[in-house]
Amino acid sequence: MRRPLPAVTTLLAAAAIALPLAAQAPADRVAQAVDSESYRAHLEFLSSDLLEGRGTATRGGALAASYIATQFERLGLKPMGDSGTWYQQVPIVALTPDPSLRTTAPVEHRYSYRDDYVLWSMRNDTLVSLSAAPVFVGYGIVAPEYQWDDYAGVDVKGKIVICLVNDPGLRDSTIFEGKILTYYGRWTYKIEEAARHGAAGILMVHTAESATYPWSAVASAWTGEQARLEQPPTSLVAAGWLRDSSAALLFKDAGQDLDRLTALAWTREFKPVPLGTTIDLSVRSSLRRSHTVNVIAGLTGQGPHAGQAILIGGHYDHFGIRDAVKGDSIYNGALDNASGTAAVIALAEAFVRTGVHPGRSLIFTAFGAEESGLLGSQAMAGHPPLPLRNLAAVLNLDEMNLFGRTRDIAALGVNQSSLGATFTKAAAAEGLIVTENPSAALRGSFFRSDHFSFAKAGVPSLSLEFGHDVIGRPAGWGAQQFDLYTAERYHQPADEMLPWYTVAGAVQQMRVVARTALAVGAAPSQPAWNPASAFYAAGQERLK
Repeated sequence: MRRPLPAVTTLLAAAAIALPLAAQAPADRVAQAVDSESYRAHLEFLSSDLLEGRGTATRGGALAASYIATQFERLGLKPMGDSGTWYQQVPIVALTPDPSLRTTAPVEHRYSYRDDYVLWSMRNDTLVSLSAAPVFVGYGIVAPEYQWDDYAGVDVKGKIVICLVNDPGLRDSTIFEGKILTYYGRWTYKIEEAARHGAAGILMVHTAESATYPWSAVASAWTGEQARLEQPPTSLVAAGWLRDSSAALLFKDAGQDLDRLTALAWTREFKPVPLGTTIDLSVRSSLRRSHTVNVIAGLTGQGPHAGQAILIGGHYDHFGIRDAVKGDSIYNGALDNASGTAAVIALAEAFVRTGVHPGRSLIFTAFGAEESGLLGSQAMAGHPPLPLRNLAAVLNLDEMNLFGRTRDIAALGVNQSSLGATFTKAAAAEGLIVTENPSAALRGSFFRSDHFSFAKAGVPSLSLEFGHDVIGRPAGWGAQQFDLYTAERYHQPADEMLPWYTVAGAVQQMRVVARTALAVGAAPSQPAWNPASAFYAAGQERLK
């Protein structure tokens, strides 16, 4: 269930509805220029069987990128990819692991791959091996804003760190954000922090409670081909997961009790614990190198801040052709995310058609390889077309509303930065209230789409979400339809254009995005992270 944000939103909405329809302010002109028929045409083509599911490094994915670039060129936008092209190259290396793991002292014990652990190489080599002492580092978190440091007083260089997943707020609602997952709880953060401390390996302890998904999901997701950006290595040789029962046995062999140390780990009194044993591991990997592209185009701003930009983006990739489900093997990805890609194009058309140039420039981007781990956006955040200090904001469009016009709208990150207030005012101008989805916060949804690559780099970011109060439908219908989509069509061949889909809700969303971009473009200063945000420090560093 969604809950409305402050009631002032409703008052702003009422005021906005009273405005004359013929108003010619730039925001009104662009919003009114969003063309539903054009949007639907882009959406239907991108989600058609002809594009074969737009898989990364496939013919269908390349066709989608070419189509998007052609649309940008047709509109007269500026190419902002590599060497003056529309494309930014995204090099990818994929490894399929075949690992081994054992403890050798004081007790020798061999662990069973998939049943007890999963492990993958962090190097682009066919074979890596490591023999090192393990250190239990609690949750593996260093968070000064929460007065938390699980690495305090220990040198883990060349060692294997073992940590718990999630963050301590899951067990103690008075610390961190309570049951709302912070980035410190994500497995990606654990690996990054271990590398920052010079660890040679990391094993994350899985429990059904802390991970919120079963071991079977871990064994499925991390035992096949693992894709990542082709980039310089860190100190880490290997990373993986330990099943809780296997971790308990490893701790017992080292003369320690996992339950006791876990109880200590969610307190500030916790200190890292060397386990006094040795872990031997190795990973043989088959390697496959490929590449995809981001498609990037610009619309030059007008005014003293034209050298800065707002990025409007969404990923164009999906899963391509895979094993058939009910006789269908093409994973079309209509909602996820042909709908968002088509919206990026339609918004670019609206700006070009009206001749409106914001005070800050606009960068329209179709990201590749989002489904492989945000790889396209990672590549762009690492090698942006302009310095990150000049990238004022990112507005991410991932899954647009195809269920119908709503009275509400939502976005991930509204409480993270001043972008939230700007977005709320833009929504009010369209007669919409902004709601939030508590379950999305609990799931950590903010960390799972392309805007997050830029948030980590310090750029204030929002990711558009559904409103669920659908006009002309019974209460709860919108949320029910989204739950059905998630259960039955998400990441399945059934994510196709359905006969009952309507683009009217997506048009509402695009109009709000256009207004938000124009407001950010006209503001005297860039949006800023809230001091309580986990990204505040990165935002300050970005502006230096």
